[in-house]
Amino acid sequence: MLFQERQHVVFIGDSITDCGRRDSYAPFGNGYMSLIRAFVTARRPDAHLTWTNQGISGNTVRDLAARWERDAIEARPDWLSVMIGINDVWRAFTGQLDEAVPIDEYERTLRALLTRAVQATGCRLILADPYIIEPDRDEPQRAESDRYGKVVAALAAEFDAVHVATQQAFDQALSSTRPSDWADDRIHPNLAGHAVIADAFLQAIDTTD
Repeated sequence: MLFQERQHVVFIGDSITDCGRRDSYAPFGNGYMSLIRAFVTARRPDAHLTWTNQGISGNTVRDLAARWERDAIEARPDWLSVMIGINDVWRAFTGQLDEAVPIDEYERTLRALLTRAVQATGCRLILADPYIIEPDRDEPQRAESDRYGKVVAALAAEFDAVHVATQQAFDQALSSTRPSDWADDRIHPNLAGHAVIADAFLQAIDTTD
């Protein structure tokens, strides 16, 4: 496992990360982040890691930029996990074009945020792809989401980050299931869907040197 004793692991993102961490399921939420914390703690109780969930529902990369100093830099992470981009794409398909984030702005903003985090805190990065639980790669929103996922993969290589291929994980699950088995709206996972994400994270953490 990549994490070392007494490190601080911070997760930041949108509703997929939030999962009620600010209300009913404080402080970790009831999604993938909580599952990762539970399994890592069970496997390495001697590590005594500190965990923080900084997800906020509805966020795009623009929203992350507005709160980056407070929620990412001031948290002083040893590891910073970022999963953002679903809303950046989705808003373009729900009639909210002014809130959708074009891919060039998405890449530019995310690169700047990651640079700032690494320079200010010395943290290591975990970057997870945006996804849509849709098997048809030619479906317009899926095709657009894949473009943003390629940006994340390239940034992961650029920053020597751990890359979590969440779209690939769902694609593997969809080879024998339906999207509705994992989420009612192809975006917000049920518990099993969050387990798919958490499993992808755990595999990346366990197999990356």
